[in-house]
Amino acid sequence: MEWGQMTMCDAERRLLANALLDISNEWFVLVSESCIPLFDFNTTYQYFQNSSQSFVMSIDDPGRDGRGRYNLNMAPEVELEQWRKGWQWFQVDRELAVAIVGDTVYYPKFKEFCRPGCYADEHYIQTMLTIEATHRLANRTVTWVDWSRGGPNAAHPATFGRGDITEEFLRGIREGGACMYNDRNSTMCFLFARKFAPSALEPLLELAPTVLGFG
Repeated sequence: MEWGQMTMCDAERRLLANALLDISNEWFVLVSESCIPLFDFNTTYQYFQNSSQSFVMSIDDPGRDGRGRYNLNMAPEVELEQWRKGWQWFQVDRELAVAIVGDTVYYPKFKEFCRPGCYADEHYIQTMLTIEATHRLANRTVTWVDWSRGGPNAAHPATFGRGDITEEFLRGIREGGACMYNDRNSTMCFLFARKFAPSALEPLLELAPTVLGFG
């Protein structure tokens, strides 16, 4: 598995396929080792269970890093106006997870024609689900990241260590958003956050009971 290669999507599809074997699984959340939960399990579970949409960021970016990565050989399965970009971290219900694993229409096109500087994990699922199930997507992720430290052309978001972890910082992530949830305005927009370094673990554990509601 290599960053930016279709092997990243292969790994995601294998994870989904394995999780789908348990028929009790209704939601499928992709997180990394540097992610942390922002709420207790019951709150997170109810947020997904009560949602009418899945959470996949999918935007039409006209710039170099959006439509600029499109390959004309993708047509007719994927036309330029259907090309989408978004963050890798998705949260999908069972129906969309099955669609991702079972896809044989778009996968071959991406495997052959989406190669660096086209990064498949930013385009494949986002484009495929927009074409097949756009009404099922909230068009946002519930995983918070901070791109401000590296500027607009940063390849990776900011990483947070011990010195960054304060009650104010965590409450700002939990409560400082504005989004739509089930077609209503909401300030509860993020359930997970990244990227957190190992040095952040101790202060996170200290604040978890009072700020995050678990531990």
